[in-house]
Amino acid sequence: MSSSRTISANGIEFFVREQGEGPLVVLCHGWPEFSYSWRHQIPAIAAAGFHVVAPDMRGFGGTTAPADIGAYSIFDNVGDMVALVAALGEKRAAIVGHDWGGPVAWHAALFRPDVFSAVAGLSVPPPFRGRGRPLDTLRDNGITNFYWQYFQKPGVAETELERDVDLTLRVVLERGFSEPAAALFIQSGKGFLGDAKGDRPLPHWLSEADLACFSEAYKKSGFRGGLNWYRNIDRNWELTAPWQGAQIHQPSLFIAGSKDAVITGLIGAKRVNELERVLPCLKQKLIIEGAGHWIQQERPAEVNAALIAFLKEVAV
Repeated sequence: MSSSRTISANGIEFFVREQGEGPLVVLCHGWPEFSYSWRHQIPAIAAAGFHVVAPDMRGFGGTTAPADIGAYSIFDNVGDMVALVAALGEKRAAIVGHDWGGPVAWHAALFRPDVFSAVAGLSVPPPFRGRGRPLDTLRDNGITNFYWQYFQKPGVAETELERDVDLTLRVVLERGFSEPAAALFIQSGKGFLGDAKGDRPLPHWLSEADLACFSEAYKKSGFRGGLNWYRNIDRNWELTAPWQGAQIHQPSLFIAGSKDAVITGLIGAKRVNELERVLPCLKQKLIIEGAGHWIQQERPAEVNAALIAFLKEVAV
């Protein structure tokens, strides 16, 4: 059985779920999620002989949410994982990230290869640092209604998403990022949720009890902490300038769903096709046919099998 506790690291308090003994594996969730998103992976990876730790990331769930928007940069989030490994009494770990946790895992491996000996990313390819700030690039290309842009002004998205937390999570987890890419663009006056109705059926992989767990967490924490990650997108580009063109040399794994708009768009598809440019030690690229964005919840058997095989091969 997994247990939970609070751990002090990097100046904040982390709520973590953990199970098992053996080499350390850290699981980093994305948005709008929390450590519960790894409920299918924690017991399976622990049973395979590992100490699995899934924190609520900075600003999410039961973990501290600093007030300063600037406290959510990629440096802060990678620093959290480095400090968490140390607080757990370890020097080395494998790190796995999904959605926003993907960039944290990839950059953790890039910045601290002495700590993170293996890395797996789900749904979000590794960093290909572009020529300019991402938000500037969108604007320069005439795009003004992408959801990243909508999330920038403090209070706007929070007000919409917190109006009916149950509806928000039902819509976002059901819709995901798997509908046509147009779903990621905000229609005038409609917000991120669009014409969402509360009678949308849940996907087969998410029960009403699961949804209640998500809703309970977000009713307590609100959405501000997670949205602040998006408010550091351009700043992250500036901070990572020293790693322009850098490679991740540790053993790596990439998993995504074939219906995930994050990897099917022009940019995402190109990045997936060129993974080896950044990941010269890529062990496997697994694209799960018919799966969407919430891959580890939607297709746990296939994800677990790939993760466990990878972790056993590269055991930290």
